[in-house]
Amino acid sequence: MARVTVEDCLAKIPNRFALVVLAAKRVRQILKGAEFTDVAEPKNKEVVNSLREIAAEKVYNKIDESQDVASRQIESDLV
Repeated sequence: MARVTVEDCLAKIPNRFALVVLAAKRVRQILKGAEFTDVAEPKNKEVVNSLREIAAEKVYNKIDESQDVASRQIESDLV
Protein backbone atom coordinates (compact mmCIF):
# COMPACT_ATOMS: atom_id res chain seq x y z
CA MET A 1 0.00 0.00 0.00
CA ALA A 2 1.78 3.11 -1.21
CA ARG A 3 -0.37 5.63 0.60
CA VAL A 4 -2.82 5.18 3.44
CA THR A 5 -5.95 7.30 3.76
CA VAL A 6 -8.63 7.62 6.39
CA GLU A 7 -11.08 6.18 3.86
CA ASP A 8 -9.00 2.98 3.70
CA CYS A 9 -9.32 2.66 7.45
CA LEU A 10 -13.01 3.58 7.50
CA ALA A 11 -13.65 0.56 5.28
CA LYS A 12 -12.38 -1.59 8.18
CA ILE A 13 -13.74 0.47 11.11
CA PRO A 14 -16.84 2.36 9.98
CA ASN A 15 -17.05 4.66 13.01
CA ARG A 16 -14.70 7.62 12.56
CA PHE A 17 -14.48 8.25 16.31
CA ALA A 18 -13.62 4.63 17.10
CA LEU A 19 -10.96 4.81 14.39
CA VAL A 20 -9.36 7.86 16.02
CA VAL A 21 -9.37 6.19 19.44
CA LEU A 22 -7.84 2.99 18.06
CA ALA A 23 -5.16 4.87 16.11
CA ALA A 24 -4.28 6.96 19.18
CA LYS A 25 -4.00 3.84 21.35
CA ARG A 26 -1.74 2.18 18.80
CA VAL A 27 0.46 5.28 18.59
CA ARG A 28 0.83 5.23 22.39
CA GLN A 29 1.79 1.55 22.24
CA ILE A 30 4.41 2.25 19.57
CA LEU A 31 5.84 5.18 21.54
CA LYS A 32 6.10 2.95 24.63
CA GLY A 33 8.17 0.44 22.64
CA ALA A 34 5.69 -1.95 21.03
CA GLU A 35 6.93 -3.72 17.92
CA PHE A 36 5.72 -2.75 14.47
CA THR A 37 3.72 -5.23 12.41
CA ASP A 38 5.00 -6.34 9.02
CA VAL A 39 3.09 -3.60 7.14
CA ALA A 40 4.62 -0.71 9.10
CA GLU A 41 7.74 1.05 7.93
CA PRO A 42 10.08 2.43 10.62
CA LYS A 43 10.86 5.56 8.57
CA ASN A 44 7.22 6.71 8.75
CA LYS A 45 5.64 8.58 11.62
CA GLU A 46 3.84 6.58 14.29
CA VAL A 47 0.40 7.85 13.21
CA VAL A 48 0.97 6.75 9.62
CA ASN A 49 2.16 3.33 10.77
CA SER A 50 -0.85 2.88 13.03
CA LEU A 51 -3.22 3.77 10.17
CA ARG A 52 -1.38 1.33 7.88
CA GLU A 53 -1.79 -1.41 10.46
CA ILE A 54 -5.50 -0.64 10.85
CA ALA A 55 -6.07 -0.61 7.08
CA ALA A 56 -4.28 -3.97 6.78
CA GLU A 57 -6.39 -5.36 9.66
CA LYS A 58 -3.28 -6.10 11.74
CA VAL A 59 -4.66 -4.05 14.64
CA TYR A 60 -8.21 -4.12 15.95
CA ASN A 61 -10.21 -2.94 18.93
CA LYS A 62 -10.86 -5.55 21.60
CA ILE A 63 -14.11 -4.82 23.40
CA ASP A 64 -14.15 -5.48 27.13
CA GLU A 65 -17.56 -5.44 28.78
CA SER A 66 -16.19 -4.93 32.28
CA GLN A 67 -16.59 -1.31 33.33
CA ASP A 68 -14.03 -1.76 36.10
CA VAL A 69 -11.34 -2.72 33.59
CA ALA A 70 -12.30 0.21 31.37
CA SER A 71 -12.03 2.72 34.22
CA ARG A 72 -8.63 1.33 35.25
CA GLN A 73 -7.42 1.60 31.65
CA ILE A 74 -8.56 5.22 31.42
CA GLU A 75 -6.75 6.02 34.67
CA SER A 76 -3.55 4.34 33.47
CA ASP A 77 -3.70 6.19 30.13
CA LEU A 78 -4.04 9.53 31.91
CA VAL A 79 -1.00 9.00 34.14
